[in-house]
Amino acid sequence: MKRFFGFVKKEFLHIFRDFRTLIILFGIPASQILIFGFVISTDIENAGIAFLDLSKDEISTGISDRICSSGFFSRTADLAGYEEADRVMKSGRAKAVIIFPAGFGREFLSGRQTTISIIADGSEPNTATLITSYASAIISDFNREYTAPGMTAPLPVQPEVRMFYNPGLKSHYMFVPGVITLILILICALMTSITIAREKEFGTMEVLLVSPLKPSQIIIGKVMPYFFLSFINVIVILLLSWLVFDLPVRGSLALLLAETMLYIMMSLSLGILISTFTANMQQAIFISLIGLMLPTILLSGFIFPIENMPKIYDVLSSVLPPRYFIVIIKNLMIKGKSFSYVWKETLILTLMTIVFLGISIRNFKIRLE
Repeated sequence: MKRFFGFVKKEFLHIFRDFRTLIILFGIPASQILIFGFVISTDIENAGIAFLDLSKDEISTGISDRICSSGFFSRTADLAGYEEADRVMKSGRAKAVIIFPAGFGREFLSGRQTTISIIADGSEPNTATLITSYASAIISDFNREYTAPGMTAPLPVQPEVRMFYNPGLKSHYMFVPGVITLILILICALMTSITIAREKEFGTMEVLLVSPLKPSQIIIGKVMPYFFLSFINVIVILLLSWLVFDLPVRGSLALLLAETMLYIMMSLSLGILISTFTANMQQAIFISLIGLMLPTILLSGFIFPIENMPKIYDVLSSVLPPRYFIVIIKNLMIKGKSFSYVWKETLILTLMTIVFLGISIRNFKIRLE
């Protein structure tokens, strides 16, 4: 065990002596969280929607059918009461809830002013804006087309829009969780993917092979320094998000940090796995950056909602760890959910970590032979 900790200390010293490594570890995350915050923009086309129809008349049914038949929305739930609105959005089944008040059709036909409430999930500001805009436009079209007998003017229906979780529709609520997800997997996987490849390329692998350390100790020893340094990265990112962009952590901070530590360990394990299959640092860097960056940006749900993708892309994204972590971090940071809402994603990341570490250790043993 003393030799093992001595090996870990050597890895820390090696990192601190390499200025380029420190720049990658601490400079890139800080610059990305600031740059991405001001330049990222998104768009979306479709979303699940739930209805709370307290009127249940011809007019409310006609409007809800018009909304669902537009091609922009799909009905995911019919609610029985107001208390179900928050629950259906927290579960992820609906991006918005449309509420028809009691007596809506009667007020509509009498020509008196009436309202339809549209409650959207503001944790994805661009999605929420698009949902409310499209729904309001469909309601306005219905309002113009449907005229009561003897009336020559459109009937007055006023959409009333509210946002859950992010009332101000600040874009930071969308990009910060996504950037944290992207930064951690890129930095952690990149750093550890080149660590064993560097030993091979510099000819120092023989020193490790003849050392009394077991393969599992070498693998874990390579991971540990980057684990602690990446955790410092998370603290820096959260502080920048709070101080610069005024983004709070509504859920349990301890649970958020614990989930982040799990994701860091999974990313480091993935990097070690890449390093055991590559012959040099160039290959490791190429696989880590190119092979992980684009799938994380395009298929994790960071920018493009997964539910809008063709089924094949949904299947491909299901094997990407960032897809699950971005659900966890949004639920904990922005929606303030408890562990009961993210336990499935946590279990998947845990299994991935075990599998990646297991394959890495097994593959390293084969190389030792």
